[in-house]
Amino acid sequence: MRYEEITHIDAPVELIWSLTTRIDDWPAFLPTVQRLERLDAGELRVGSSARLKQPGQTSAVWTVTRLEPMREFTWETHRTFLRLTGRHLLEPVGAGTRMTLVLETAGRAAGVASTVFGGMMRSSLRRESTGFARRAATVHP
Repeated sequence: MRYEEITHIDAPVELIWSLTTRIDDWPAFLPTVQRLERLDAGELRVGSSARLKQPGQTSAVWTVTRLEPMREFTWETHRTFLRLTGRHLLEPVGAGTRMTLVLETAGRAAGVASTVFGGMMRSSLRRESTGFARRAATVHP
């Protein structure tokens, strides 16, 4: 199953990319992130991982699988019979940025997870998108 949230943010793509890839800062401005612990040092890169605690969920280790500067940050986690893939896609639009947040579920438990948690996943994407837009407004008035 695929969930998607598209938002236009009135800030340059460079700023939104910085907010997106500086994941250590996420708990300060994203209501969808309670705790985040980097499991490696340095800049975010393919193979980087972090332990992420989100509301109503147990902690999970997310690993970066694709990183295309200023365009895409993708990572995934695995649970029993379920793979979750999160994508942050950025596209410059005039002086602003179109941010597309995607959450995909796959595996034998994907159907059940989508039925039980689909509404929560959609809500989380909306809340996360709003969090990025609000943060961008505070650093790019």
